[in-house]
Amino acid sequence: MRAYTELISNKTHYFDSTESYTTELGALIPSVRVAYRTWGTLNAAKDNVILICQALTGSADADAWWEGMFSPGGAFDETSDFIICSNVLGSCYGTTGPLSVNPLTGRHYGPDFPLITIRDMVHVQRLLLAGLGIDRVKLAVGASLGGMQVLEWGFLYPDVVQALMPMGASGRHSAWCIGQSEAQRQAIYADRDWNNGWYDEGHPPARGLSAARMMAMCTYRSFENFQSRFGREVQGSKGAFKVESYLHHQGRKLVERFDANTYVTLTKAMDLHDLSRGRGEYEEVLRSLPIPVEILSINSDILYPKEEQEELARFIPKSRILYLDEPYGHDAFLIDVEKVSRMVREFLDGRLLQAYPAA
Repeated sequence: MRAYTELISNKTHYFDSTESYTTELGALIPSVRVAYRTWGTLNAAKDNVILICQALTGSADADAWWEGMFSPGGAFDETSDFIICSNVLGSCYGTTGPLSVNPLTGRHYGPDFPLITIRDMVHVQRLLLAGLGIDRVKLAVGASLGGMQVLEWGFLYPDVVQALMPMGASGRHSAWCIGQSEAQRQAIYADRDWNNGWYDEGHPPARGLSAARMMAMCTYRSFENFQSRFGREVQGSKGAFKVESYLHHQGRKLVERFDANTYVTLTKAMDLHDLSRGRGEYEEVLRSLPIPVEILSINSDILYPKEEQEELARFIPKSRILYLDEPYGHDAFLIDVEKVSRMVREFLDGRLLQAYPAA
């Protein structure tokens, strides 16, 4: 199966766990490899670490998909910080996932890759950090799926991470989000090349994955953004609406760089996201989070509306919410990077941390 190796930076490092990993739901993964990138220099005290958690179709190459966040004095400053981003468990950019070879069978996992959760992703990230001798993270930051990982870091390893900055994320996946995910997965399953997940490398379910991406893009942006950017403008000689051309382009781009089984695996993990699972009543669980949390909400986000971030801020004791008032929708964290970068740096510099009393 295609490993998407040509899309992985040659600056990528790999960590191989010496032990098997048992998922939260009880499945055994015999061996785990983690692909990761780093920027800057780890100081002698090993306490200048910033952990970036990737979104759904991202990779360890955060300097590519979040480029504007890397700069002197910005969110990720290589002159003072040691920044690390790993490809999540279940993905297709070097970390163990559906495209990896299962050592028990000798063939790639494909649809047999076990059902995983956000907590599994975080546990594997912790294995990586421990392997690097890192026991302190001054900030975990990420958006969307990345924001879910950030929040789980606070509950799973509050003795390791000192502060959290989740963006455009919720404490538990809503019925709205689960419905969107399932509709996208059904588009993939309906593709004639899907073959129950055992598709041929040369004939992946391209139509289905493209359709899934087109559906997702309609939730990543906003009504206002689509209206102002496309309106009813027609493009090309065939009379297609400009928005149609845009969505087809986005679908093709994802097919060229992402795997369908991976998309299914990660969206199912997102649907299982619930900070209160196995921990107690939701509001009380949020109240138990002991570390400072800076929550970034996007006013125009229709996928993870601001009410969900406001709920987090209402119950997490040492929390504060900031708003990104932009018309771009959920993807604003990738677009208005100058403002987002400034917010992260202010939090890191302690200007906002001072508002939180010591525990």
